Amino acid sequence: MYEQFYGFSERPFQLTPDPAFFFESVTHKKALSYLGYGLNQGEGFIVITGEVGAGKSTLVGHLRNKIDADRVTIGEVVTSGLDGDAMITMAAHSFGFSVPSGDKAAALTAIETFLHEEARAGRKVMLIVDEAQNLSVGALEELRMLSNFHLGSQPLLQMVLLGQPEFRQLLEEWDELEQIRQRVIAAHHLEAMQPEEIEQYVTHRLSHVGWEGNPEFEPQVWKRIFEESRGIPRLINRLMSRLLMRGAARSQSRIDVALVDAVIEEMHGGGSGVQQQKKQPIQMDEAPAAEPEDSHAEPVQESQAGLLDVQIKAIEGAFADHEKAIAKLRDEVDSIGQASGNAPTGDVEKRLSEIEARLDEQERSLRHVLSMMIDFFEDSASRDAA
Repeated sequence: MYEQFYGFSERPFQLTPDPAFFFESVTHKKALSYLGYGLNQGEGFIVITGEVGAGKSTLVGHLRNKIDADRVTIGEVVTSGLDGDAMITMAAHSFGFSVPSGDKAAALTAIETFLHEEARAGRKVMLIVDEAQNLSVGALEELRMLSNFHLGSQPLLQMVLLGQPEFRQLLEEWDELEQIRQRVIAAHHLEAMQPEEIEQYVTHRLSHVGWEGNPEFEPQVWKRIFEESRGIPRLINRLMSRLLMRGAARSQSRIDVALVDAVIEEMHGGGSGVQQQKKQPIQMDEAPAAEPEDSHAEPVQESQAGLLDVQIKAIEGAFADHEKAIAKLRDEVDSIGQASGNAPTGDVEKRLSEIEARLDEQERSLRHVLSMMIDFFEDSASRDAA
């Protein structure tokens, strides 16, 4: 894949969150300040919101890596529309307790006992709840009740809620959540990165994998990347992956605006009218008025061969990623089955159904990628035959 062509130690622009690549943009620096303040308080709720791909999970992962595990114990729940009782059960599981499905009293007892033990050992406890916009009002109310646990005057549990912008709106507007609003001690909305931060972000991630100037970048590309990604980290990663893949296929050691425009057009299925209009003057200036039709035949064939090789390696990587995800989900199914005495009912059965749905989605994704690859081979064969 492209990391081999450019000499990288690994792929620098994966879409999955990786705290090792954390970049402290202006908005992420502010978020860290709020998180630090909240941690010092040791109570209540810290709320971090942002668009999909804004870097919420990467931010919290970075925070986890910086926290002293001997002083703070962290549990984490990624929600999928949990109701109140299921929220309590998942909170207990996040701290390593296997409690019977539907036994809310047992879950609460296990959590409270654990919190008291941690407090006596001098450790704080934090519960991180991701995708909080999927929580029901009942689940949020149960989280508020968990925040009531105290040892004397000392609060025993602090919570960080991560969610998309609609969660922020939910907290602001719903009367039923007034008591939670009163316990929010710090909140921050992750904005998009600024135009001047795009180059810093990209070179930061590249430097992490051993980049030493290959490829180099035409200065004008940063503006185009910002326009296309709107400064959202995940969208930058997506575009950069495609750029580097295309650059490797063409054996380019310089990423220029023409390459960026070509990739953006490809990502939009041929490009919008605006993009095409922007490109037309460049094509007219660069193309001779009368050029033989087959003058570029050999370079095109070499480019297609290189792109095919990159695509093959990309599909191998995609299969490996999906297989790991599927294996992880199946392990979770086995774990839940063992914890419930192999007789899943109620909330456990619901959780199993959700995991099965995600397994189906992963398998559909694999089939989709395979179909795309088959289409690519067939198209390549058709071009060769022509």
